[in-house]
Amino acid sequence: MTGIVFALAGVAIATILAGIGSAKGVGMAAEAGMGVLSEDSSKFGKLLVLELLPGTQGLYGFIVSVMIMLNIGALGGSIASDLDLAKGLLYLAASLPIGFGGLFSGIAQGRAATAAIGLIAKKGEDFSKGMVSTTLVEIYALLAFLVSLLSVIAIG
Repeated sequence: MTGIVFALAGVAIATILAGIGSAKGVGMAAEAGMGVLSEDSSKFGKLLVLELLPGTQGLYGFIVSVMIMLNIGALGGSIASDLDLAKGLLYLAASLPIGFGGLFSGIAQGRAATAAIGLIAKKGEDFSKGMVSTTLVEIYALLAFLVSLLSVIAIG
């Protein structure tokens, strides 16, 4: 039974930490975007893209959580009551990269998106420059996601 506790703790870590990073990042970008939209509503489409980008970290954490729950039988089956401690700890460890990677990259991407929104407010034609800079942070979220996802697949 102890292994289940650690596996479910991994589910919580992946979902909660990556979700916090995304919520914080999207919130920062949305605040900046609303200020720009109050002056020029024609920039809505460009700003929306930048506001959405920090939300991917939460999605990555959710996917890793679903994969863990599928592997332990918490979705579409019965929870594996015989999950040993070692396997439970492995699932917990597998959740850490996307949990912490999503937390920190979501906030960093929110800051980058906020700066890009400031750029677009002054120079609307520089959207691509802001987009590239904001997307660079996404690389680290993707790396954390891949490490967690590949780890969960290897455990299962």
